Amino acid sequence: MAAPGGARRWPLLLLLFAGLMHGASAVFVVKDGNGTACIMANFSAAFLTSYDTKNGSKSVTFELPASAEVLNSSSCGKGNASDSSLVIAFGRGHTLTLSFTRNATRYSVQLMRFVYNLSDTEIFPDSSSKETKTVESVTDIKADINKTYRCVSSKQVRLQDVTVTLRDATIQAYLSNGSFSREETHCEQDGPSPPTPSAPPRPSPTPAPESPSVSKYNVSGANGTCLLASMGLQLNVTYRTTDNTTVTREFNIDPNKTTFGGNCTAQLVTLALRGRNLLLALQFAMNASSSRVFLQGVQLTMTLSDARDPTFKAANSSLRALQAAAGNSYKCNAEERVQVTEAFFLNIFRVWVQAFRVDGDKFGPVEECQLDANGMLIPIAVGGALAGLVLIVLIAYLIGRKRSHAGYQTI
Repeated sequence: MAAPGGARRWPLLLLLFAGLMHGASAVFVVKDGNGTACIMANFSAAFLTSYDTKNGSKSVTFELPASAEVLNSSSCGKGNASDSSLVIAFGRGHTLTLSFTRNATRYSVQLMRFVYNLSDTEIFPDSSSKETKTVESVTDIKADINKTYRCVSSKQVRLQDVTVTLRDATIQAYLSNGSFSREETHCEQDGPSPPTPSAPPRPSPTPAPESPSVSKYNVSGANGTCLLASMGLQLNVTYRTTDNTTVTREFNIDPNKTTFGGNCTAQLVTLALRGRNLLLALQFAMNASSSRVFLQGVQLTMTLSDARDPTFKAANSSLRALQAAAGNSYKCNAEERVQVTEAFFLNIFRVWVQAFRVDGDKFGPVEECQLDANGMLIPIAVGGALAGLVLIVLIAYLIGRKRSHAGYQTI
């Protein structure tokens, strides 16, 4: 386990949280000179990359915003039969281009290109470079002619040092009737029967491991300690194996094989744990109006050797777990299950945590979880019932004794 000072060696792993919120999907349409659609696409996208600052390399994740628009440089090709392209622009000079090609039976995204401007301070704060960079790669996005490409699963495309993740994608080029076809070609990630948000494939459970070891964590910044925690952590993940079977498995975080670090700011406190094949980051936030502190974000990246896609990623930055008033600590002896995504639950055992207003190395006043409070109700109720029963028996005995004495006359 890393010493408390290890936080300084984690300067910016945690900027991965900068854009965890999933962007809304948007529909992008390319039309020919007659106003007829030749390309249609509906997806949300996230971009993960790193860039240089004076203080070292930073990682950043950001979303394709709802304000993104199709540029006039998009093309239907000649007679909707040759190479065509969809060019999407957003922010300060960023563009995502999908270049299509076709043959007699299939069409494909032959090339994906991303151009990004490092002088955009909203996405790349403190960047030491102001250049515009271009990265590109071939893809395996393809479908039958006159069919829609459909991929419910997250689809990652690596463009050199940028990873683009498409989510819930519906794409079709060389449209024959100006709209999406009802017939679909599904991506390999979805398999023969693609999952849907409302009806995910039924997972195959595996025996649960023993409860994880409880370990202590702390994060310090320029103003001292900003997080104290004691807890055991377990990862519950659902994924497809190499033989296309959906399984759910649990992995304990071993403190002896994990280092930790963190980051303190006025708005966010982040604890990050790193093992040989995983990175788990927990982000705590404080609501200024209510002065409530809570676990807001969780991000996981891990390697699964038996998975179809060995790299498993999950993130959510809209949680409201482990809540307590600022200056207080949150404590729960019962197991807490925090749902991060449909495929990932974070199981937390015997947690005691406090973020932001921490006084040295001591936890503040305790706020117990509802699970523990509910657990105490049972012995209280049983004790109350027993006490009531004893009282009833005693009263009945006294009444009976009084009546017995009243039945005799003194001689």
